[in-house]
Amino acid sequence: MSHRKVHLPAKVCVICQRPFTWRKRWASCWDQVRYCSDACRGRRRLSRGQRD
Repeated sequence: MSHRKVHLPAKVCVICQRPFTWRKRWASCWDQVRYCSDACRGRRRLSRGQRD
């Protein structure tokens, strides 16, 4: 029997619109997590500058 993490909560990244699942390092701040990766967090800064 393989071990699968099917019961983890998921969200959609606000930058790339891809779904991502809960990670243990986000256990204490899951409500504030908005981005799936550091790359998307970096794109947030770029997209803000282009809008202004």
